[in-house]
Amino acid sequence: MQILHLSWEYPPLVYGGLGRHVHALAEAQAAQGHEVVVVTQTEETVADRLVNGVRIITARRDLPQLALTNDTLLAWVAGMEHALTRATVDLAKTWRPDVIHAHDWMVAHVASTASRLFDQPFVATFHATEAGRHQGWVPQGLPQSVHTVEWWLAQAATRLITCSQHMRWEATRLFDVSKDKIDVVPNGIDVSVWKVSPGAAEHAYAQFSDGGPLLVFAGRLEWEKGVQVLLQAFGQTLLQHPTARLVIAGKGGMRERFLQLAGQLRLGHHVRFAGWLPEDQLHGLIAGATVAIVPSLYEPFGLVALEAAALRTPLILSEAGGLREIADGGSAAITFTADDSTALAAAISEVLAHPKEADARSDYASELLTRRYAWPIIAQETVRSYSRAVADWDAAGPPTVSDAPPPLPVDNLLLDSVGASAR
Repeated sequence: MQILHLSWEYPPLVYGGLGRHVHALAEAQAAQGHEVVVVTQTEETVADRLVNGVRIITARRDLPQLALTNDTLLAWVAGMEHALTRATVDLAKTWRPDVIHAHDWMVAHVASTASRLFDQPFVATFHATEAGRHQGWVPQGLPQSVHTVEWWLAQAATRLITCSQHMRWEATRLFDVSKDKIDVVPNGIDVSVWKVSPGAAEHAYAQFSDGGPLLVFAGRLEWEKGVQVLLQAFGQTLLQHPTARLVIAGKGGMRERFLQLAGQLRLGHHVRFAGWLPEDQLHGLIAGATVAIVPSLYEPFGLVALEAAALRTPLILSEAGGLREIADGGSAAITFTADDSTALAAAISEVLAHPKEADARSDYASELLTRRYAWPIIAQETVRSYSRAVADWDAAGPPTVSDAPPPLPVDNLLLDSVGASAR
C-alpha cells in the first residue's frame, strides 16, 4: 500500500509524543513493505530524503518568525498547513497514495485538500482532544476554535483511529460520529529502546531511596495527571511505611502548587521533585523503583505505563481512560479509582506487602508489550484501518460534513472517564 502521513511534527523536530508515534509507525510500515511518505514541517533546510525506508518531505512554514503561543496558535497552524499543502501539491506531480493519514487537528485542512487532490480517502488519528486537555469541558475562545476543527476533522475523515476504547467513546460523544467509524489501535513501544546501562537501576535506587521502598511518578506536572492525589496518598503510606520515598520526575505548570501541597502535608525529605531528567537517568530511576505510579484523572492512553512495563517495574494505574485497558483486568497492574487518594494508598500497601505478586504482574505486563503493543503489530492494525477506509470510500465516496454546529461537552469527561471503555 502507498501511504501518505501528514504530521506537524516528526524527528528531528519533536514537540511531544505525537512525533515519536508517527516516526515509529511510518518506519514499521516501511519495514513491512509499504511505500511510505511523510510530509511534515521543518525549522531548518527544506529537504526530500529517504530515512530507514521512509521518504520524508519537509516544508518550511509560512511566517517562520511567528512564535508558537496560545495567542498565535491559529495563525501559526495556518502558516504551517499552507506550507504542507504546497508540498503535497508538488508531491502529486510524481506520486499518488492509496490513503492519507492525518495526525491530529493541526493538519486537518491539509488532509482534506490531499483527499480531494488525490481522490483518495483520509484517516484521522486523534491522539487527544481539546475537551480532554481542558479537563472535560471546552472554554470559550481558542479551545472552542480547536474543538470545532476537531469536530470538522472527525466528520470529514473517512475513518478515525483512537488509541483506546475510552478515546473511541470520547470521540463518539464529542464529535457526533458512529462508533462503527472508529478503529481502536493502541500506541506502541519499542522495548529495545527502554534499556538501562549496567548498574543504572541500582545507582538510582541508592541515590533516591535511602534504603526503603521507592515510589516513582514520571510525567507532566499538571492537575489532570493526578500528582495531588499521589501526594495525599503518600502521606497515608508513610504511616505504615515510614522509610518510603517518593520521586516526582517531570515539569509543568503545577509544579509550585504541588510543592506547596507537599509542604502542607509535611512530607519533607520523603518526597523529592527531581524535575526533567535525561532519558538515561529517567530509565534508571524507573527501573530502580519499587513501583511506578500513574495516578491520572484523565488519560487517553498512558504511554508511561508501557515504558515502566518495558523496564519491568511493577505498576499502579488509575482506572482513568486508557490506563484501565493497559491494566488488562488487573493482570498487568493494580488499579484504583481515579481521584481517590485512600484507594491509591491501599494499592501502594498491597504492592509493598506482596512483592512476589507485584513481580508476577510486572512479568505479565512485559510479555503483553510484545503481544499487543509492539510496533509491527500496531502497523498491521493501522493498515487494516486503511483498508476499511478504502472500502468505505469506494462504496460511498467522501463523507458528508454536517451543517449543524459542533456539540459541546455537557458533563465532565474526567469524572465520566472511569468505565467508559466498557461502553
